Amino acid sequence: QVQLVESGGGLVEAGGSLRLSCAASGNIFSINAMGWYHQPPKKQPELVATITSSGKTNYADSVKGRFTISQDNAKSTAYLQMNGVKPEDTGIYYCNTVDSDGKLGSWGQGTQVTVSS
Repeated sequence: QVQLVESGGGLVEAGGSLRLSCAASGNIFSINAMGWYHQPPKKQPELVATITSSGKTNYADSVKGRFTISQDNAKSTAYLQMNGVKPEDTGIYYCNTVDSDGKLGSWGQGTQVTVSS
């Protein structure tokens, strides 16, 4: 099993930047891909960015051109660089993993991002 710890959230003004981190531990060799999810207030989480173990990335249209997902395999950590943030980016950000069977892993505690207008 993989354990995840997200960090880096906070309060930022619209147009500003934040860098989120997701540290993975445990059975990290089972990880095939990692993703960042955004849960707006009172809504369900939505996938915003993914990165495979080979480094292939994909983004939701809502963040394309503003957010960048990356990973440091040596540190078993994934990052989400958030630039040009908007008030609608406010919410809890979670990371999660997908194994080689396509199964979603366990959720971390998330990190809160609040964007002021």
